[in-house]
Amino acid sequence: MSSVDQENLEHDIDLAIQDPSWEELTGIEDLLLTAAKTTLMMAVLPRKCEDRPLEISLVLANDDLVRILNNEYRGKDKPTNVLSFAAMDENNMPDIQDGPLNIGDVILSYQTVEKEASEQDKFIQDHAAHMIVHGVLHLLGYDHEKDDDANVMESTEIRILEKLGIQNPYTELLITE
Repeated sequence: MSSVDQENLEHDIDLAIQDPSWEELTGIEDLLLTAAKTTLMMAVLPRKCEDRPLEISLVLANDDLVRILNNEYRGKDKPTNVLSFAAMDENNMPDIQDGPLNIGDVILSYQTVEKEASEQDKFIQDHAAHMIVHGVLHLLGYDHEKDDDANVMESTEIRILEKLGIQNPYTELLITE
């Protein structure tokens, strides 16, 4: 991967709301579209993604849909906060020259994101934006299976979230009495 200025590219980010609970969050669509665009601008991209517009689909879903997808594609019969379905990997990079390069889909579950935000004492909008950043980074090939890779991914997330005005989600809150 290498870094190229993505600011002047027009990325195509499609956002679909599958669960109406998302619509109750004021400004959520703009926030999540901005989170995805900021991630594309600030992340180190795979070489074939450089200097070209990228296409991503964001789906704001619920636990029912995410559970089905998680079971079908990951063999885990439970909902999760975010699923990323990359359209490419380093060994399978499309060689399309015209138009945006589709890099995949990111799907969020409202109920799980809401529950985690409550448990972690975070604003649901901030947590949802973090999950979009996390999911888009997965589409770009970032991973957190190994400690070194996790450190790179987390530090990238922190930088992007800081740009969005969102607190570091990995900071432990110290409560003193």
